[in-house]
Amino acid sequence: MRRFMIVFALAVIASPFTLFAQTGSPISYTVTFPEPEHHWMQVEVTFPNLGTAPLQARMSRSSPGRYAVHEFAKNVFSVEAFGGKGQKLQATRPDPSQWTVAGHDGTVKLVYKIFGDHADGTYFGVDTTHAHLNIPAAFMWAVGLEERPIRITFTPPAGSNWKIGTQLFTTSDANTFTAPNLQYFMDSPTELSTFVLGKFDIPNTDGSTASFRLVVHSDGSQADVDELAKMVERMAREHMAVYGEFPKYEPGYYTFLLDYAPWGDGDGMEHRNSTSISSPGLSLKTPTGRRQAMGTISHEFFHGWNVERIRPVGLEPFDFRGANVTCCLWLAEGFTQYYGPLLLTRSGFSTTAPTSAANAVVNASGRSVRSAVQMSEYAPFSDAATSIDADDSSRTFLSYYTYGAGIALALDLSIRERTGGKQSLDDYMRMLWRAHGKSAEAKVGYVGKPYSLKDLRTLLGELVGNQQFAADFFDKYIEGREAADYERLLGLAGYVMRPLRPNTGWVGAFQVQDRNGGVEIMSLVPFNTPAYDAGLDLGDVVTMIDGQPGTVAAWNTIRTKKAGESIAITIKRRDGATVNKTLAVKQDPAFNFVQTETVGGTLTPAQKAFRDAWLGTKVK
Repeated sequence: MRRFMIVFALAVIASPFTLFAQTGSPISYTVTFPEPEHHWMQVEVTFPNLGTAPLQARMSRSSPGRYAVHEFAKNVFSVEAFGGKGQKLQATRPDPSQWTVAGHDGTVKLVYKIFGDHADGTYFGVDTTHAHLNIPAAFMWAVGLEERPIRITFTPPAGSNWKIGTQLFTTSDANTFTAPNLQYFMDSPTELSTFVLGKFDIPNTDGSTASFRLVVHSDGSQADVDELAKMVERMAREHMAVYGEFPKYEPGYYTFLLDYAPWGDGDGMEHRNSTSISSPGLSLKTPTGRRQAMGTISHEFFHGWNVERIRPVGLEPFDFRGANVTCCLWLAEGFTQYYGPLLLTRSGFSTTAPTSAANAVVNASGRSVRSAVQMSEYAPFSDAATSIDADDSSRTFLSYYTYGAGIALALDLSIRERTGGKQSLDDYMRMLWRAHGKSAEAKVGYVGKPYSLKDLRTLLGELVGNQQFAADFFDKYIEGREAADYERLLGLAGYVMRPLRPNTGWVGAFQVQDRNGGVEIMSLVPFNTPAYDAGLDLGDVVTMIDGQPGTVAAWNTIRTKKAGESIAITIKRRDGATVNKTLAVKQDPAFNFVQTETVGGTLTPAQKAFRDAWLGTKVK
């Protein structure tokens, strides 16, 4: 993607779009909600000082924080174009996401309607209670005008009493906001509703004040939101302790947009100075509900450093015309997945250690064919992507969230071991922040110094004072397909590995159903399992099991078998052919980690010190 963006930029220099770059006339949007009960809104956008070149207006095909293509143009209807004096112009449609307007007088106003009833971090939803807007899903923009400032005015429905929550810059008009450029505008989700507002401030390490707002659309009262704000403040201090400071939030504050309407769609999406979180039906009226909210809040807030400012090449600048591919979602998303629960434990909201990813990494079928880097590069096909043909991701893909969380766990414990507890993954994240997040000068909305795989290797070697350690770790666990020795590493903190299902026979994890005269395999059979080795796969029907008719009940008796036993089966293929096979039963490989003292072991002083340093609070 980086190469394509450079080629495009060079093409622009020699094109009529040079005129666009020479003027700073703002683009203005006016947003109205004539019939919110029908889930659409109207947008009027004016592009001034265009010169003579045709206007190329586009809807985005991707959105920051999402890596697959999403065709937002599909919900646009009733598009009209006008010139600067109100004259009607023709808008042609050269491709599904673009409207071209030629023959204008230097100004074009587009008026369109757009449907949205999917309130989450990727799309948008409008109804009589609120408008939950993800900007790329709702607003057209113009090729060549990406650096123009933007001014947007929202007109809430009459009598709605909606307020507006957003990271966009405020003006003297409560309904009007600005953005310095397209990148910032597209990264600014907005909530319009009768939300409840919570606030808190935390002193930053440079003597300034970091301010935070909770914009909450839920069943909660002001008292409920205030209680949640206290919890979020406690959590935010632990996040700050990792990096040593808060970023400079450009509008003057960071905003948590929390939408808990029962009819919404669950999601969490990071943005530069805010996060948009939706969780259908989550109630803030009880301590349990507020604790449930904290998991996603912690994950998304960590992104304020990791990926929003510490950003990998491939995501900077974000390309709204298609999928965005990068090497390093195992760090951008995976390390965030690790720190989200870890920092809740340090905050006192949980008592568990973030160890669950270890089992997934060790036993992942996909790890035999894709590294963590390759899993990251697969994101455009997995991140809420849609298609209608069959794919093999169930056995070839392990989410970079999970894979990266497992890598973070191994790296954190390895750094602690190697340095005798003097350094940890916290120090690595702080080093990345200083080298690639904080120090690089850039325009608002941009990251000045995105990192590469080579950068990550080099900085790790510098942290521990040994480039060979960094090279070995990357070669084995990040660009290679090995799994770390979690049993040994977690033993340093007094955790022991235990089978999740001891004394349970296993031939692989896949779905089966009583169907077509036997046990039909309903999902792909994972690699490196007895069932795969025996030739079973999706669509096969097991008609006989050890001489008995094939049923799900008979299939489930495999669990009673011991490792090393064999099972004779007869398979009917999709073409009607039958074959006889033998399944070699293994012990179920799934495991978890438990504290050694809970299973009769003794926690040594060294293990206790290691555990406390890892899981204990860092806030002083």
